[in-house]
Amino acid sequence: MRVLMINTPVSTHLTPLVPLAWALRAAGHDVLVVGREDVLGAAASAGLNAVGIGDRLKLDDMLIERLGGKRPLQSWGRPALEQLSNVGSLWMPQTLDVLPAYLDLARDFRPDLVLSDPIEFISLIVGEELGVPVVQQRWGVDPISDQVRSAGETWFKDVVAERGLSGLPRAAVLLDPCPPSLQLAGTTPGTPMRYVPFNGNGRLPEWLRRDARGRGTARRVAVSLGGRTLAYNGVPLMRNILDALGALPATEVLATVEEEYREALGEVPGNVRVIDPVPLHLLLGSCSAVVHHGGSGTAMTASVFGLPQLVLPQLADQFWHGDALARVGAGITIEDAARQDEPEPVREAVATLLEDPAYGKAAGELREEIATMPSPSRVVTDLESLVASA
Repeated sequence: MRVLMINTPVSTHLTPLVPLAWALRAAGHDVLVVGREDVLGAAASAGLNAVGIGDRLKLDDMLIERLGGKRPLQSWGRPALEQLSNVGSLWMPQTLDVLPAYLDLARDFRPDLVLSDPIEFISLIVGEELGVPVVQQRWGVDPISDQVRSAGETWFKDVVAERGLSGLPRAAVLLDPCPPSLQLAGTTPGTPMRYVPFNGNGRLPEWLRRDARGRGTARRVAVSLGGRTLAYNGVPLMRNILDALGALPATEVLATVEEEYREALGEVPGNVRVIDPVPLHLLLGSCSAVVHHGGSGTAMTASVFGLPQLVLPQLADQFWHGDALARVGAGITIEDAARQDEPEPVREAVATLLEDPAYGKAAGELREEIATMPSPSRVVTDLESLVASA
């Protein structure tokens, strides 16, 4: 098969699809990623061939300007579910400008299958034009895709009408890597596929290989706020987390912080090791708990490792990942900005995750549930059958 992967201009929307792309390649199929310049680095990191269409949108710069020096949670609070229809508003109008170029590329590539994330609607138009099935894949807990589709119907109204369609086409398959117990009730049903972590490319640090169990401590806690939270004025939040965890006895804290934020972060407690960002799947095997922002990649990777999680959400679906983990008993979420900035609530939450065995038990059950889901290689077999019958 020839598979065309089409992605929204957000690199973290591509990375959850990488294991399926690898499984397709391993089965002998050709895979080509197409997207704006914003995602080409992530594709290269995954070893995937790619074509860039459209200029870099620099969505981070747009968002930082709107924040006015505050974190997203401080500026906007928790969004209502229906407000998630605005996700994509920064790039969806520009999508129409490059649609002809996507169609030209697709006609040249002649795919048998189109694969995309759940809110990239160019994929649906391309699949309709070429008469090939479209497969979309969720990232994790999904409050977004059903909401954004209504906005997509509006943005693509003229394109759809020109083609004599009554509305945006639907994907032939919606793959869902989120374990059923964690998924948001009421979402469009999806086809299960096991979540396989891919958190970017990187080397296994020498210190981690030689010191996998920590510096003689009984437990290790990872703190990772993803690739954007610090850029979104999140350094004070990280500083508070590390100050809070500095008082935990017999605990080593590993905090992923890019070099550019180290000076602003300042001095950290003696039990904290500040490290360069490293693919989380290399790090979490030595940890007892994780503190993070609720991004799907971090939440799902920690779930694969069966770790209790403290979620400090900032925007979009991060709140719903926190909700879901708390609901199944595998995590605690603090979504009030003032409480996130106080050491005591953060310290108490992490201490509870470490000391109450119920959280470890629930996290272990979540890990086992994920392990029973069909692997990406098994899903490839189903996709081959889908294309054969199309």
